[in-house]
Amino acid sequence: MSKKVYIFLADGFEDIEGLTVVDLLRRAEIEIHTVSIKNTKEVQTAHGISLLTDKVFGEVDFSDADMLVLPGGMPGTKYLAGYKPLTELLTEFYDDGRKIAAICAAPSVFSGLGFLKGRRATAYPSFMDVIERDGAITSTDSVVVDGNVTTSRGLGTAVDFALSIITQLEGEEKAQEIAESVVYRA
Repeated sequence: MSKKVYIFLADGFEDIEGLTVVDLLRRAEIEIHTVSIKNTKEVQTAHGISLLTDKVFGEVDFSDADMLVLPGGMPGTKYLAGYKPLTELLTEFYDDGRKIAAICAAPSVFSGLGFLKGRRATAYPSFMDVIERDGAITSTDSVVVDGNVTTSRGLGTAVDFALSIITQLEGEEKAQEIAESVVYRA
């Protein structure tokens, strides 16, 4: 049975961080759905590209999710952090020990909710102080997995981030297969 992942998109999300995860997970045959936190499927990326998500937050039952993912970018990260239904869902997943992942500025959403206190984590350089103030043990690794929480640094680590998610859900062999298929060299 295919694993299922939901990635949450808000106006101003970082294009590459969101779409790289979608692309590579679909190549790995992981069912990933893009979810708008707005009342419409239309979302605009940080660099002005308009796109349609698969779903709108209010129409989804997330109980079948194997992982929830947040891309970074501004002001997208601020919108994600301010959307109470999403922060409540993330808290439920975190409290249940289910997998959550965030890249770039988005680990600050996790730290703001108290998820990174005492955990190893990383974020975009200008957000490292934010997550550290919230109690994270910061790292400059491209991707950090600590228990059920995965964090990554930014656009330049988006492939590593997506491959880490694939490894966690489908194993190292599948991640290696996908990396080779896109001619990725770490």
